[in-house]
Amino acid sequence: MTEGIWHGGDLARARALFPDAPTPWIDLSTGINPIPYPLPPLPLSLWQRLPGADDEAALLAAARTAYRVPAAAGVVAAPGTQILIDLLPRVLPALVGAGPVAVLGPTYAEHALAWRQAGAAVIETATLAGADDAASMVVVNPNNPDGRSLPAGDLARLAARCAARGGMLILDEAFADFKPEASLLPGLPAATIVLRSFGKTYGLAGVRLGFAIGETGATAALRAAMGPWAVAGPALAVGTQALADTGWLAQAGAARAADAARLDALLSPLGRIVGGTALFRLLAAPAAPSLFAHLGRHGIYVRRFQNETTWLRFGLPGDAAAWGRLEAALASFVPPVDSA
Repeated sequence: MTEGIWHGGDLARARALFPDAPTPWIDLSTGINPIPYPLPPLPLSLWQRLPGADDEAALLAAARTAYRVPAAAGVVAAPGTQILIDLLPRVLPALVGAGPVAVLGPTYAEHALAWRQAGAAVIETATLAGADDAASMVVVNPNNPDGRSLPAGDLARLAARCAARGGMLILDEAFADFKPEASLLPGLPAATIVLRSFGKTYGLAGVRLGFAIGETGATAALRAAMGPWAVAGPALAVGTQALADTGWLAQAGAARAADAARLDALLSPLGRIVGGTALFRLLAAPAAPSLFAHLGRHGIYVRRFQNETTWLRFGLPGDAAAWGRLEAALASFVPPVDSA
């Protein structure tokens, strides 16, 4: 696979690469919680009628509390954060004309792609210094795939610089739920949009739910662009209940942090743990291509990278059987002599 952007979760690709691998596949190629929030029983009426305004209002109220949204800020719900990434350059076209948009990377390739497709000049940089000429800035915090987090003070200074240039700071906090201290919220400087993802933390990516938080003009523009009934009724109900369940979030965060430490212990003999979050770990190893193929032949799919061939990102196994298969596969791996 050389074309396009590589994504995790593509088991069709895994099966094509390794047709003789044992099944069921263990998909460790995503950063999604492998132990999902328990779905509540949903009344049949949620599937039979269009989502109601009261249902959406309840979800937004739960999101305001869960994400510590300032009272003066707007919040909008969307069918996943991907649509918000795509819409931002379209509904805020002044940002495209204000000057270059810098994306602090390496990170989600979709951010840079969305701005390029809108006609913006995009700077992809590994350091803040490389963004000195930018009017707008995209920062994933904590970052995927390495878990890098910028202090709130640095983010506030970036926002102020963007505002002075007619730009905006777009802050993707998809992995901040289990690390709330990394979030810029409840502080929200001017000219700042914060994106939050529901599916990763709650293990329900198929629900397709995400949020944008920012000045009311920007969130209203996003809401208008999506049109009515953007979020399905069942997603509204599940999201409302889950976001209010602070006990589940605390328990899940502690459990996933322990799982991440367990994964570090398994991976560290094979290379260097670059970083990650409670939902994934990033390994740097000279033998990464061989390890990817070895795991694939054992029916275990991990995330590789187009531009950094020595990196592999590992999600968390979801049960004892998956942990056992991963441990056995790693233990049987013999690096090629030329990778040492």
